[in-house]
Amino acid sequence: MRKWLPLVAICTGTFMLLIDVTIVNVALPDMATDLDTSFGQLQWVVDVYALALAALVLGAGSLADLFGRRKLYLIGLVLFAVASLGSGLAPDAGSLIAARALQGVGGAVMFATTIALINTSYEGRDRGTAFGIWGAVVGASAALGPILGGALTELSWRWIFFVNLPVCVLAVGLTLAAVQEARQPNAPRPDVPGIALFTLGAGGVVFGLVRAASDGWSAPVSWGPLVAGLAVLAGWVLVELRRPAPMLDVRLFGSRSFTGIMVGALVLNGAAFANLIYTSLWLQSIGGLSPLQAGCVFIPLSALSFGVAAGAGRFLQTRPPRLVLGGGLLLVGAGGLLLGLVDADSTWRVLVPGLAVLGAGVGMANPTLASAALAAVPRERSGMASGAVNTARQLGFALGVAVLGSIFTAQAASVLRDAGATDPADTASALTAGQAGQLIGSAPSSARADLADLLGTAYAGGLREVFLACGVSGIVGGLLVLWLVRAAAPSQGHQAPRPAERPQDVAAH
Repeated sequence: MRKWLPLVAICTGTFMLLIDVTIVNVALPDMATDLDTSFGQLQWVVDVYALALAALVLGAGSLADLFGRRKLYLIGLVLFAVASLGSGLAPDAGSLIAARALQGVGGAVMFATTIALINTSYEGRDRGTAFGIWGAVVGASAALGPILGGALTELSWRWIFFVNLPVCVLAVGLTLAAVQEARQPNAPRPDVPGIALFTLGAGGVVFGLVRAASDGWSAPVSWGPLVAGLAVLAGWVLVELRRPAPMLDVRLFGSRSFTGIMVGALVLNGAAFANLIYTSLWLQSIGGLSPLQAGCVFIPLSALSFGVAAGAGRFLQTRPPRLVLGGGLLLVGAGGLLLGLVDADSTWRVLVPGLAVLGAGVGMANPTLASAALAAVPRERSGMASGAVNTARQLGFALGVAVLGSIFTAQAASVLRDAGATDPADTASALTAGQAGQLIGSAPSSARADLADLLGTAYAGGLREVFLACGVSGIVGGLLVLWLVRAAAPSQGHQAPRPAERPQDVAAH
């Protein structure tokens, strides 16, 4: 069984870095109380990690080709461990956000090497088995995040980060003992201008969207970074068109199939997972559930996403990707609309049907994304296409959290304003920072029951709009995929990349 030790090492790191995308969601109310955070800071705790993954994974893959994939994987593990320790020890929100950004850098370095390391560690049937196991780990990690996060938060929210330390030590030991070094001959130098411009542009857009949720769209601090970020991204496109070895050949978007698959990847994570931050806050701060109880509410999402992917994955891989991806996104959209049935009198039980349908859609679409992207591009662009899928996934999650924040606070403030609440905007921001208990506790005892009802109504109104936005985006994304994607089924249209190639894929969350 020694031959499977490299896979264990790679899957250990992959599981850890992907579960950290969603593990923090259930811990947010405790973080907010302990660190006295604002709503914008809570968003950044979640978003900065996904943004670093999205911005850096393609560039990190180039570094791995040049300097060695095992070496970069080990560097990523060490960075991730140091950042996890910093996150767990963070004395304030700013320190936690900075540590989470470093975690994202380490995660991107690891993520960019995983597929290439599996490719060079196994051959023939063993390689197919290894990719199947790795894909199951990828599918399970994001879905299990809220459940594991809830269990660890019962001890302390800091343990969701401390638990990474022994896992990192195990992964480093296994990697040193079992994984062989591999490089790509004549690998190009990393596209430093492209990496820098994409990071600045995407960061500016996300920053503007996050500030809009707390300051409103009329504030220059909201639309200024957004406009600047879009301008930088336009400059990035021009630079990439002129680079001999770009981080992403933007000409690939001339293929309607590739464009459709990237739209699908962007919408999938945004529609399926970005709402979890607001759902977790509602379950605990309004519903009164413990972190573990709130995490267990997401079991239908976890079970269905894993079960559908594992049970029907081989069959789905032989179907046309437009039908698999489009159908999966339509299910995600339907799940969002079912979740939108929530109201002020609802309990966690109203979420179960929607989460189950949502999980089925994720399980249907997720495993096909990477192979469909490979089928839509020339063979020599395999690594770039698979890396682009992961970039789109994580960027969709980061943008989704930020956009949904604006939708949530606008609707919650509107409900509060209609009810005659004083300072509805600030109350909505406090509500979305998990501070419902503090708001109620600070009110006169005679007014607390009415205030609790009002806050519950406001939160349910905001959450309903968030779910409906996710539902509509899932359905629109599914229809776009059905219209745009014309590639053949992956098993017919594209062969697996050779070991010497760099498919820095991934499938994530």
